[in-house]
Amino acid sequence: MTATTPSRRERLRAETVTEIKDAARRLLVAGGPTAISLRATARDVGLTAPALYRYFANLDALVTAIVTDLFEELRAAVADVAAAHAAEDPLTRIGHMARGFRRWSLAHPAEFALMFGSPLPGVTPLAQREPPLHEAGARFGETFFAVMGEHYARHPFEDEPHDLPDSALRELFRPYLETFGDRFPLPVIYMFVTSWTRLYGIVAMEVFGHLAWALTDVDTLFDVELTRALRQLAR
Repeated sequence: MTATTPSRRERLRAETVTEIKDAARRLLVAGGPTAISLRATARDVGLTAPALYRYFANLDALVTAIVTDLFEELRAAVADVAAAHAAEDPLTRIGHMARGFRRWSLAHPAEFALMFGSPLPGVTPLAQREPPLHEAGARFGETFFAVMGEHYARHPFEDEPHDLPDSALRELFRPYLETFGDRFPLPVIYMFVTSWTRLYGIVAMEVFGHLAWALTDVDTLFDVELTRALRQLAR
């Protein structure tokens, strides 16, 4: 089946949607997540506020579109890091990808705050949204899981006693399993999620400036925790 060429009207609409999202992101970078509004965005692109509703029904829709794009941008940045280290073993590659995630986050603090910070007043929390945002987040996660799958294909997981039985782990990780399936043993999912939580926590506190009271060198802390996480996943 041959793809149809977009009409001039469709091309103009797509260009306007991109303009609107770019304007909203400029507001985000300049003033943080709470600076995003339909009125300010419309003014930036030379539209009236009512005209903007022809492209985005409400602020929820605009924020969803922006965050969807940001997850794809972050996914691409992490995937580029993985590709640059394609010759290295999978767990080493995951280490590079985790550092790539941290670099992107520190370079884009306002974007990170919108994606991972507190919900905006009057805007549906991101965790309660429908696709495509969930799909964008899942594609980001899959970037890591695909590489981790390479490791476990080469080095099958050797089961060992765990603090929680499989039945409890299966219920605990039901949302993960519904999204990503059960390609990994439940203890591996547990180790990955807890490792990710520790590393994400360091990045979030660093982005929001909450580690300066305790640390002079976040690089060292991150690398120590990353090494611990990779050693745990390698077992």
